[in-house]
Amino acid sequence: MQRLEAIVKEMEKGELPLEQSLKLFEEGIALSGACKKELDEAEGKIEILLKKQGRLQPEPFGEASDNT
Repeated sequence: MQRLEAIVKEMEKGELPLEQSLKLFEEGIALSGACKKELDEAEGKIEILLKKQGRLQPEPFGEASDNT
């Protein structure tokens, strides 16, 4: 996440050559995808916890998704 923030700050300056901007953009897109994957996994865990008979019951994400 820190690297993604650094890329955004660098690109917002508007002082990079086009080639370097494109490389940073591609790196940022890849990092953004990785962050989205982690967020999706976290959201899935939260949904499983909330759906257990109205009670919060911690259960590993992989095991709980196999039982549904």
